[in-house]
Amino acid sequence: MESNFTISRDDKKSIYIIIPAYNEEKRVGNVLKKVASLGYKIIAVNDGSSDNTLNVLKSVQKEYPDNIYVLSHIINMGAGSATRTGLDAALKHNPSYVVTFDADGQHDYNDIANVCEPLISGRAEAVIGARPFEDMPLDKNFANTIMTLLTEIFYHVKVKDSQTGFRAFTASAARKLKIESHGYLISSEFIKEINKNNLKFEEVTIKTIYTDETQKKGTNALVGIKIMLRMIREVFYKH
Repeated sequence: MESNFTISRDDKKSIYIIIPAYNEEKRVGNVLKKVASLGYKIIAVNDGSSDNTLNVLKSVQKEYPDNIYVLSHIINMGAGSATRTGLDAALKHNPSYVVTFDADGQHDYNDIANVCEPLISGRAEAVIGARPFEDMPLDKNFANTIMTLLTEIFYHVKVKDSQTGFRAFTASAARKLKIESHGYLISSEFIKEINKNNLKFEEVTIKTIYTDETQKKGTNALVGIKIMLRMIREVFYKH
């Protein structure tokens, strides 16, 4: 999807892209290079990878020292923890906007501008990058459909795609978010926090690039069941 919205290079310096990475040595380097070459700031978080991910992050950082900051967990703590680490670090730089972006190359870099446009224009405080489910492999379509329905049931927010890793927030909105999940439940938790804080939000359709590698990650039926059980436990525990 080509962007119809242009962000100036100066404005890009106030947009921080958070990229959590776990065992992504083959893909994350190219992701960082493309995002950094567009002029955005990046907080890359190595989540205790057992492969060469951390060294790849540091290598690309040397190419773009003014654009990339690298953080690392000693052990694997989960997508939620890595994203939270990135958010906390980004907000210390006083950005205007923060964006979460997957490390596996499934997102289109041109969509960063599209996802940020509602924030920059003032129409929204939070944006969800919604993947077209009809383009998904069948098993992911089913799992994400169920999880989006469960998110609506448990958190009372109707969205097209609750499990996307592509989101954007104004800095003031991001500071209101209380993210506690360690794993993939973070995706639904972002939706819950948007609702709890009465944030104005929009959904923007994004392009997703599916490869054999990207299909192996993310929400499948087993992950969906685990997330559902955690949702149930959370609701009943708090009540």
